[in-house]
Amino acid sequence: MRIIWGIIWIGIGFAVVKYSYSIVNLFGHVPWAERYLGGGGSYTLYKIVGIILMVLGMMYMFNLIGILTSPLTPYFQSAP
Repeated sequence: MRIIWGIIWIGIGFAVVKYSYSIVNLFGHVPWAERYLGGGGSYTLYKIVGIILMVLGMMYMFNLIGILTSPLTPYFQSAP
């Protein structure tokens, strides 16, 4: 089941990267991104989000998501 969900998230990330122009036309420009991300602005922001989704999808698919959550485990352990 992990492989299926990983492929789905990779596909969503790829779609966000590929259709970033359409997403910006649909939702509008992000003022923060336009100010701080330089020439691409909102387009660059959506491409970064898409790449992050693809990387997280691959990490989930190969059961490596624990690398991101392991520093937080001391704070979320159950009480004895």
